[in-house]
Amino acid sequence: MQVSEQLVFIEVEGGVRLATTLYLPTTEGPFATLVEALPYRKDDITASYANSYLRFAEEGEYAVLRVDLRGTGSSGGVAEDEYPDIERRDLRTVIEWIAAQPWSTGKVGMFGTSYSGFNSLHMAMEGIPQLGAVVAMYATDDRYSDDVHYCGGVLRALDLIDYPLYMIAMNALPPTPELWGQGWEKEWKRRIESNEPWLLEWLRHPRPDDMWRRGSVRLGPTNEGYRRMRCPVLLISGWADGYRNNTFRTIEEMPGWHLIAGPWSHKDPSTARPGPNIDSDLEIMRFFDHHLRGGPRATARRGQIFMRRPTPPAPDLALHDGQWIEIDTWPAVQVKEDPRRTRADDEEIDETDVPGDVGIMAWNSCAGGLPWGQPLDQRPDNARSITYDWLHKDEMLLLGNCEVTLQARSSAPVGHISVKLCDIAPDGASTLITRGMLDLAQRGVWPSDPFGVVGASGQPIVPGEWMDLKLQFEATTWTLLPGHRIRLAIAGTDWPNCWPPSQPFTLGVRRKSVRLVMWTAKSLPPARDVFEPGPGPSDSDADGVEWRYEHDVLQRETRVHSRYGGDYEGTNGTKVSDVYEGSLGVSTVDLSNAWAKGRTRYQLTFPEAGDCTTEATLNVRSDSEWFHVDIDLRAEHNGELVGERRWTERFPR
Repeated sequence: MQVSEQLVFIEVEGGVRLATTLYLPTTEGPFATLVEALPYRKDDITASYANSYLRFAEEGEYAVLRVDLRGTGSSGGVAEDEYPDIERRDLRTVIEWIAAQPWSTGKVGMFGTSYSGFNSLHMAMEGIPQLGAVVAMYATDDRYSDDVHYCGGVLRALDLIDYPLYMIAMNALPPTPELWGQGWEKEWKRRIESNEPWLLEWLRHPRPDDMWRRGSVRLGPTNEGYRRMRCPVLLISGWADGYRNNTFRTIEEMPGWHLIAGPWSHKDPSTARPGPNIDSDLEIMRFFDHHLRGGPRATARRGQIFMRRPTPPAPDLALHDGQWIEIDTWPAVQVKEDPRRTRADDEEIDETDVPGDVGIMAWNSCAGGLPWGQPLDQRPDNARSITYDWLHKDEMLLLGNCEVTLQARSSAPVGHISVKLCDIAPDGASTLITRGMLDLAQRGVWPSDPFGVVGASGQPIVPGEWMDLKLQFEATTWTLLPGHRIRLAIAGTDWPNCWPPSQPFTLGVRRKSVRLVMWTAKSLPPARDVFEPGPGPSDSDADGVEWRYEHDVLQRETRVHSRYGGDYEGTNGTKVSDVYEGSLGVSTVDLSNAWAKGRTRYQLTFPEAGDCTTEATLNVRSDSEWFHVDIDLRAEHNGELVGERRWTERFPR
């Protein structure tokens, strides 16, 4: 089947025109329509996504509309922040416009990965009658604690040199000259002058407040955000992805849920590491066929979940051992609470002086394409942590958000606590299962309502005073095998995933208070539906990628470094070249002394306009009282300066 591809501008609030690409089957309609709306420039930087749109149109006979969000790509307006209120109003206009077209059945589905998964969930809460179903892949319900911003109240560190930085450079790129037409250079200069780094606004809000509530389905203690969903929702999640918490807690609250949760990182399940890989496009089409066109039910059960089995850790693991199981309800009937305690009569206190670089073997909590790889063997980090082990005799399935309660104290008026759950093989190898993090001043907030009154103000830490803590691990699955041990590793930092505390301290744990709660089952029904396999990861994934860490002995500093990028084709003859690189460092003797430096560069070569380049650099440094932030932006056209900006701010710790 042939598909027509056409540029369509849709006028929204304030007279702004959104640039969209419409993929329309050439067969006789009308058609149900699928919409994806992203800030990542449909015509160049993410032009490769078009393969899925063409497939949806050709095989599925859907109309597909790809949208450049306000202020991005070739759309007008200002990209003021992620998920602003006006974005939902714009998308409502888009959906209503689609439903009024002669080629439309009036039924619309929204879908997308990451950002477009987020706004698909947001639109599901809007109660738009034309929106009949939503597919959200790798999208979270809690923008503050389960995105790239904060983790248990602690600033995420490694993320600073990636998404928050590259959006500064991307938002400063010009519209596509061939699409915008006359005046594109004037529009380019306006963008450089008008757009502010989103990161600065995020750093102005270090505690959960109304700014973070915007864009979060998890709205409050009554969880009304989930129940405002007015259409069926398919969640596609990955156990190596940072947004994995939008699984069990969401389906427990959401009325029309469906779930596919595999072993994947933040990348298309057809090619993500680790596999097994599935044809996710086919699953998306089956879901929309059922809910937009009255087709057969997509799957035999509402939930299909990959139960991971112990697999030797590797940063570029291609295949994770395990099996698919299915559920229809959550909590599943067979899943029961499984508590593990330390010895009740053990009055000992375990203490550790917190080194700034514990956590380096886990790298980050949101793997994606390399260099954002998977955890290494945890033994070096375990050796510098407080650890408790439990041996299990029978095979059991673990799934859900494990929890640990304990009493801890800090020797200083500040402190963080990191908890990791590891599988210890008979040969001693330690594989990370899941992790959790908490700023001790935020105790009592997590894992309860993150937008409560306590979350806005925090609680003071009294040096030497015992604190009752409850920490929730990130959602996971695992198979507990006989002869293996489960290990709880407790540390005072998780670097470079999170920024270290503002001063050195000693973390103490009262041993007899430690209680680990897991949710386990003897068995669950194996999945009856067999996924069509995806092509799997490429052998060239690591080409040109840098990922290393080092200890500078004399400087008493640990550093990590990453670099990736490449050259590829956009649409209409556009060529793209991009570079993403950055480093982080932390003192091993003074936790307050830490830094992150990064650079992102885009060069778009347009057939008629030539080279358009933006480069953004970031330098974040901390001391015991402040975060110091310097951001520089420079834009050039064929080597000549178009505009430059500099931002210098500091934020209290």
